[in-house]
Amino acid sequence: MTRLQIVLVRLALLVLMLGAWELLPRNGVVNPRLLPPLGDVLVMLADILGRPAVQEAILVTAAEVIVAFIIAVPVGAAVGVLIAENDYLGEIFKPLLFYVFSIPKSIFLPMFILIMGIGFQQKVAYAAFSTVFVVIMSATAAVESVRADHVLVARSYGATQMQVLTRVYVPSMMPFLLETLRISMIFNFTGVMIAEMYASRTGIGHLIANWGENFQMPQLFAGVILLAAVAIAFNETVRFLEARCSTWRT
Repeated sequence: MTRLQIVLVRLALLVLMLGAWELLPRNGVVNPRLLPPLGDVLVMLADILGRPAVQEAILVTAAEVIVAFIIAVPVGAAVGVLIAENDYLGEIFKPLLFYVFSIPKSIFLPMFILIMGIGFQQKVAYAAFSTVFVVIMSATAAVESVRADHVLVARSYGATQMQVLTRVYVPSMMPFLLETLRISMIFNFTGVMIAEMYASRTGIGHLIANWGENFQMPQLFAGVILLAAVAIAFNETVRFLEARCSTWRT
């Protein structure tokens, strides 16, 4: 199947799903109180985007996501590279990382609330905590994926440690690193949403939780579409960069 055929099939499935969303509630097949028609949801989406309270909530959530991402990714990448490059540290910390990674991070949220309250710093800290472990594990795998003979040849020709890092490690690791960015943003975004829905006074997650608790289904689905659009845009951008960089691996 060609790339064009795959895209057409995806578009057909999307049109089918959106059409069912519009027609089934509109014709009473599905209760419109539980699943409002797509047209009504899109009208509501345009309406809430014009509300100052929603605009402020979006800015707060975006700030929390960005700050947590900026903290988690460099810290996780540095720790992952250190563990991968040091056999002694790897033997000690790799099993611990797998154990901690398997624990649902949501059980630690009450602890963050007790220590930091329900303000901006708590959302950032919890999201960074939720993200850093997947970055560490991905960075470790990325370093270990670099072919040893490439490193050996570079050092044989007198390359410095910095040259080995920038001319061997980084190009070979780039597809893994971009995939790590994509996956870590999912964990980061989810962490912020959970923290906002659990205990918060602002943020788009807080608004969505309120809409759901009050059975304001058009607003709820409008918020879901907004979050999905942002997540898909980021994911596809990183996937495009990942495909462009995949030729660097040899």
